[in-house]
Amino acid sequence: MMPTRRIFLYGTLFLIFALVMQQASAQGLPEFTGLVETNAPAIVNVSTVRRANPEDNEDRQNIEEILRYFYGDSLPAPLGNRNRERASVGSGFLISPDGFIITNHHVIDQADEVKVTLNDQREFIAKIVGSDKRSDLAVLKIEAQNLPSVRLGRSHNLKVGEWVLAIGSPFGLSYSVAAGIVSYIGRSLPSEDAGNYVSYIQTDVAINPGHSGGPLFNLAGEVIGINSQIFTNSGGSIGLSFAIPVDVAINVVGQIRAHGEVSRGWMGVQIGDVTQTLAEAFHLDRPHGALIDDVQKGSPADIAGFKTGDIVVGFNDEQIRNSGDLPYHVGLATPGSRATVDIIRDGRNQALRMTVGKLEDTERARVSLLQSARDPLGLDVSDVDREILKSLDIVGGVVVAKVRGKVASDAGLRKGDILISLNGEQIESVSDFQKIVGSLPSGRALPLLVARNGRQSFFTIRIAERLPE
Repeated sequence: MMPTRRIFLYGTLFLIFALVMQQASAQGLPEFTGLVETNAPAIVNVSTVRRANPEDNEDRQNIEEILRYFYGDSLPAPLGNRNRERASVGSGFLISPDGFIITNHHVIDQADEVKVTLNDQREFIAKIVGSDKRSDLAVLKIEAQNLPSVRLGRSHNLKVGEWVLAIGSPFGLSYSVAAGIVSYIGRSLPSEDAGNYVSYIQTDVAINPGHSGGPLFNLAGEVIGINSQIFTNSGGSIGLSFAIPVDVAINVVGQIRAHGEVSRGWMGVQIGDVTQTLAEAFHLDRPHGALIDDVQKGSPADIAGFKTGDIVVGFNDEQIRNSGDLPYHVGLATPGSRATVDIIRDGRNQALRMTVGKLEDTERARVSLLQSARDPLGLDVSDVDREILKSLDIVGGVVVAKVRGKVASDAGLRKGDILISLNGEQIESVSDFQKIVGSLPSGRALPLLVARNGRQSFFTIRIAERLPE
């Protein structure tokens, strides 16, 4: 009996030890359930529609007219959908109870309509408050109150190895959660603009297409990044994903909400990396910093005394490790402010003082309101020559110069149409047209008298929803 009791005792002790070790091991792993339950209601799905411009289909219309000449009414079907739509899907998150949302610029770029779906399945047509290509950030607004929102943290204290969690809509699947760790901080990625204004957070979180614009959380439940890019050979995650630091987002979003655009600091230099060979040539102990290849005449850098061959190693007490770091830190500087720039010149350390200039951005932020907010029809019009009106026996009207919106394209309007009256009111001029459009009711069909190819006919338009001014 004694051996049996001893075996039983040892077995019990081993089981207790295994359970204790299992619990200890489990306590060493992060627990995400509370974080997800708290923040998931503030994550949104962002879907966009970009409609084909009716002007792009004129050739197709001409071909159809030729075929109809030969085949008459027996022509089987249109050659294509003249109002075809192209949709894209991404993610976003609410940052305030009154409906402000952060997402990526590339998610909503060139969209004619942006639809936001909340976690509770409510849908809203969003207004684009502003969008910034250089940081790949955009701000949307939906008309609702008392909405759930996330807490924004800070990313400058983030460390490699920290646990992070993403919530978003990969491949259109809403409310999907993925976790991982921070792999690198301050990653510089190639940029089409020849200027990198984001120093990315690299993670191994399973980010996939559709996660773009969604939040990256730390274990405290704070947003510390906005998911933006992945490296992939297959179209799916391979463990290389990149997020915009929330510190950048706070700066950019604040400027968009306050001014509708983003102002960035500017030096006026061309820069390159310091290679091992260049480090030897410039008598450096190791490759680091940003090498100035050229100084633009009259630029802030020129005025401050920078020279070709200077190596920038610090900007306002921030270390410049490579050429990708310098545009990021200069861009964050307020135009007109004074900056201290640490350089190496002729093998000696120096500090230069510079007044930061303003980057003249050719890709200015897309400011306030979808175009349809001010012109719900989505039409560009111009005045018609009086002689043309007289020849058509028309008292007044405006001619359509461009169709660019849903209401007008859905109604079948084309470039060259002359608009005579709208909702029973005679159109005399462009200013007259704008006044009539500004007072149109929404939610019901409205008559529009149009002259086309020498004939007059009525079209109907319907404004589904007018966005607030």
